[in-house]
Amino acid sequence: MITETYIEERLEEAARTLRRLPEERVTGYFNAWPTIKRDPVELLNMEKLPVRLGPPPMEDITLMEEVLFVWLKWLEPEERRLVWLRAERVRWKTICSRLGCDRTTAWRRYKLAIAQLQGRLK
Repeated sequence: MITETYIEERLEEAARTLRRLPEERVTGYFNAWPTIKRDPVELLNMEKLPVRLGPPPMEDITLMEEVLFVWLKWLEPEERRLVWLRAERVRWKTICSRLGCDRTTAWRRYKLAIAQLQGRLK
């Protein structure tokens, strides 16, 4: 039995996997400058970069592709947008301002979209 919780977890996992994919870079450009050797004092005074996890495993990418290219195709564009915003853990207040509706309406639309996915996955 596929539950709403399972669908929500898969959507959130797909959003996390998408964030972990490497950024797309333009090929053909390189840097000819030598690397800079820094002393320990300089390293301590540098701004700390956020720690980023490595690329996701292939199994996670396969599951993400299923969610993005199969599950979300079953929804209308507005429903797709709403479900994906929630998967990215965007606050309801922000979602409501983007969609132009109140919180109850947005929540109801979200639950209907999840129920629609649940019905298709049975």
